[in-house]
Amino acid sequence: MEIAAGLAAVAKGFHARGWLLGTSGNLSAVVQREPLRLAMSPSGVDKGELRPEQLLAIDENARIMSAHGKPSDESLLHLRIVKERGAGAVLHTHSVWNTILSDLFAAEGGVTIDGYEMLKGLQGVRTHEHTEFLPIVENSQNMSALAELVGKTLNEHQAAHGFLLRRHGLYSWGQTLAEAKRHIEILEFLLETMGRTMRIQGNSI
Repeated sequence: MEIAAGLAAVAKGFHARGWLLGTSGNLSAVVQREPLRLAMSPSGVDKGELRPEQLLAIDENARIMSAHGKPSDESLLHLRIVKERGAGAVLHTHSVWNTILSDLFAAEGGVTIDGYEMLKGLQGVRTHEHTEFLPIVENSQNMSALAELVGKTLNEHQAAHGFLLRRHGLYSWGQTLAEAKRHIEILEFLLETMGRTMRIQGNSI
């Protein structure tokens, strides 16, 4: 399946960049809308070794529809993002910088990014004179409750291209897998740039 091959390729690329180390992170893409079906990365698999045949098909309730394996515990978050944003793909990374900044800016409720040329890589952004706010959501092992909180956050921040789970990682999405991949690349670049700048300036990082 082309979608599965695409997700596996993205996973390997992100792993090589250090954004999906160990068995961290997860990826999904919409296979069909009615009824809703997602291709989803399985739980406990090294994303650097992910093969297309390992991708799972899940329904709108995160139930596995085909293949063997266990869906990611965060499947409910992917489904909620797809439903709230009409996304065609959802990607979740665990980089060092997104994890650090998700904690450092937690008291502010999110990370504000503005003035960078790379912001123009986000869908709908036409100028570097743009302010992107990445809300930060408190992490939880109760996935149903966390999915509800994510849905509430997305409704409150309609313009956001992603969000951070505190001490956990980054979520972003797109109409297509290519767009979702681009958004992750842009946001990871910007978060790392901010983190490194703070470090150079000696701002306790």
